[in-house]
Amino acid sequence: MRMSELAGSVLLSRSGVTRLVDNLVAEGLIERQRFEGDARGSEAVLTEKGRQRLEDISRVHFEGVKDFFTGRLNDAELDALADVLGQLVDPEGEGEKC
Repeated sequence: MRMSELAGSVLLSRSGVTRLVDNLVAEGLIERQRFEGDARGSEAVLTEKGRQRLEDISRVHFEGVKDFFTGRLNDAELDALADVLGQLVDPEGEGEKC
């Protein structure tokens, strides 16, 4: 992902993203690579170590979501929640459901 896109998607300033990326690079979780077709820019790319960390964190995160949120709902409530969240993601109903 380009650094400018990353800044927009995580709601940080460009300088905030630079500091965050510097820390992640120092930990070996991502690396900066020149952006193909534009020598002025670079993009953040997950390293193998970063990909493994993401998998580990995702597993814990989804277990927490299940334990504290979706695991407390029955099938009808989950269907209703999916419909409501689908409206937030696709208010016109033109795409696929969540």
